[in-house]
Amino acid sequence: MSARIWPVLAIFALWQAVCAAALVPAFVLPPPLRVFETLWHERGLIGQHALTTLAETGAGLALGIGLGVTLALAMALAPWLQRLIGPVLAGAQALPVFVLAPVLVLWLGYGLGPKVAMVALLVVFPVASGLHDGLCATPAAVLDLARIARASKLRTLLWLRLPHALPQGAAGLRIAVTYAPTGAVIGEWVGASSGLGYLMLMANARMRIDLMFAALLVILALTLLLNRLTDRALARAGV
Repeated sequence: MSARIWPVLAIFALWQAVCAAALVPAFVLPPPLRVFETLWHERGLIGQHALTTLAETGAGLALGIGLGVTLALAMALAPWLQRLIGPVLAGAQALPVFVLAPVLVLWLGYGLGPKVAMVALLVVFPVASGLHDGLCATPAAVLDLARIARASKLRTLLWLRLPHALPQGAAGLRIAVTYAPTGAVIGEWVGASSGLGYLMLMANARMRIDLMFAALLVILALTLLLNRLTDRALARAGV
């Protein structure tokens, strides 16, 4: 058994012990065995909502990564853009996501749009910031070689600076992937008709705390899966 499993098993054992000792009421913290039982019996319902959240997360990730990479390259190519765009990105990241969610719902409605936009907003800053920092940290010797070869700014950026920036860009991507499901769920809390966040709200309103925790476990599993897939993809790319 993998060593990573033991901390997880210890947490669930402690959780079960706390519930068995009646230290916390079941309507506040249901036993994990009951949560897993609900997860199995309601797998069809949970799976349907999980697909919605996964679609929102995937679309938001694609949009956020694309925007983040584009902004990082643009700011590295034209430093004046960094002075213009940098504070806007930092300000958007400083705002609590709960503040932005109602505004996005107001502008984009209750469909897929605001959830995708919420995910993209959470993703774009770490991707753009990490990659831009890497682009700005290119060794001076490499830039001197580019100047000696009379390479254009665009060629220098794409063929010399970008490869050196990939490790820092990958670090930003790992952070972004962790944030992405959170953005989708928060968007569903504010306004949705499906998704794991919506399911949690409905379960809480009906005092189905076991179902709410089951949805929470699926969100956790989704986040861990995305992180694992990202690590594998980056490892295969040699980053």
